[in-house]
Amino acid sequence: MSAPTNTGVRAAVEVLARALTDRPDEVAVVESQHNATTLLELYVAPGELGKVIGRLGRTATALRTLAATAGEREGKTVTLEIREGRP
Repeated sequence: MSAPTNTGVRAAVEVLARALTDRPDEVAVVESQHNATTLLELYVAPGELGKVIGRLGRTATALRTLAATAGEREGKTVTLEIREGRP
């Protein structure tokens, strides 16, 4: 794994997640490299997971699509995982 960097993809996911939650100060996005894939792990406060997953998972799907599309623009393959708690 290489050292994480603050990419546009990471920043976009973080801004959107902060807007979706009631406790934006507890949102964190951790970026890591795994072979040719960039993994973004979105952490939200306990009890906030439903807000970023959304009804029938639609919000989570939209966030993952945004991350993958933004990653393509940067020449990366991006996967987004959503987790509850602290990194």
